[in-house]
Amino acid sequence: MRLPPLPSPPKPLTPEQMARRVVGDRPAEVTSPITVSPYDPEWPAMYAREEARIRSALGARVLAVDHVGSTAVPGLAAKDRIDIDLIVADPAAEDAYVPALASTGYTLRTREPHWYEHRCLWNADHSVNLHVFGPDCDEYLRHVIFRDWLRTHPEDRDRYTTRKFEAAAEHPLSMAHYVAGKGQIVVEILQRAGLR
Repeated sequence: MRLPPLPSPPKPLTPEQMARRVVGDRPAEVTSPITVSPYDPEWPAMYAREEARIRSALGARVLAVDHVGSTAVPGLAAKDRIDIDLIVADPAAEDAYVPALASTGYTLRTREPHWYEHRCLWNADHSVNLHVFGPDCDEYLRHVIFRDWLRTHPEDRDRYTTRKFEAAAEHPLSMAHYVAGKGQIVVEILQRAGLR
């Protein structure tokens, strides 16, 4: 796997930026406090069920599918929501995958053409964020590298856990500020994983 470039620490999205990425009637921001929960050993099984649904719906259109994010790291505290990265030939060609995923209960909720053509779909109860990227996408590679590093470096996993709890307490009603609040430690860990 090639090493993508190191990202800059994220800045919180403005309310206008948050609103522009919204698809449909979903709120632009969280409506209840962000809660970070202890690791749940059921998360891998939840992922496996969703992966099977995605592969069944899309068949050969799936170029890759991976369990990413904190729920993919044993022992790591997380929001109780599975993050999945789906790689398709062209995320902008929504007709090639969104209707098939909609037939299994997924709804397109985020469209960010300026950021790797990222799309995000939610399942019915929003227990899954299905992130869609294109082949060889830097962000997808960073997700996999970050996950794999945390799986094998418990000291960084624990540092990240601590920062997640702190960021959720500091910004309980802003996903944009919560994500930005974790940004510096994410960059530091990716540097230790070899990104430059």
